[in-house]
Amino acid sequence: MTQWPSVGAVDMAAAAPARVAPEGVDISHKAILYLEDITVSFDGFKALNKLTLTVDAGELRCVIGPNGAGKTTMMDVITGKTRPDAGTAFFGQSIDLTGLTEPQIAHAGVGRKFQKPTVFENHTVFENLELAMKTDKRVRASLRARLDSAQLDRIAHTLDLVRLAGEADKLAGLLSHGQKQWLEIGMLLMQEPQLLLLDEPVAGMTDEETERTAELFKTLAGRHTVIVVEHDMEFIASIAKLVTVLHEGSVLAEGPLDRIKNDERVIEVYLGR
Repeated sequence: MTQWPSVGAVDMAAAAPARVAPEGVDISHKAILYLEDITVSFDGFKALNKLTLTVDAGELRCVIGPNGAGKTTMMDVITGKTRPDAGTAFFGQSIDLTGLTEPQIAHAGVGRKFQKPTVFENHTVFENLELAMKTDKRVRASLRARLDSAQLDRIAHTLDLVRLAGEADKLAGLLSHGQKQWLEIGMLLMQEPQLLLLDEPVAGMTDEETERTAELFKTLAGRHTVIVVEHDMEFIASIAKLVTVLHEGSVLAEGPLDRIKNDERVIEVYLGR
């Protein structure tokens, strides 16, 4: 029976019965995410059409494609927002994503950032990270909560990582657009995800912010598995080792960016000449 690398020590037994990942998966790549023949239809339109995708643990994968290619629906399936009509979706060794709710999937280690940053604008940057920390959120526990030295160190480390150490006491609403994007990524990191899904993270950023974001993502790779959905090809070129192109709900092409850019099918449906 195929064995996958462990995703973490999260106990999902109470959330849903565990299933073993499908046989035939190439474990030499240490896959953390495996989608096979995922199909999603909306009023007869196939947003995903037998989509099959494997992502390795610690990988930084870029996903591109024209509008309507299925990129958002793919992320919706991974995070439990949309249930597939058919197909298999596994996270790690035995976590069947199709059998879990959105909160259960988030707790299992999947974090998602949407295109528009969502932060608590009337709280400081530090408080945003504190609120996002993976802790007991029940009322009684929250009322008694006091940050210990390890938690303070985690927040400090995350502030450094997302380039906001000098803004810790600033209200989040006063940050630039790019800084809000970094703060939201920091908030995701406080939840200790193994897999990060990032939707058009550099949209609206300045050139300097985009460059610093590329550096951040390359730092995160290896520590986390990162899937970036983006249209900015210059940004993709600065971070990508492997690119997946979606078209009409399926994988059209996959490989290094240089090969993707010269693929006649990709040129026709997405890049143009």
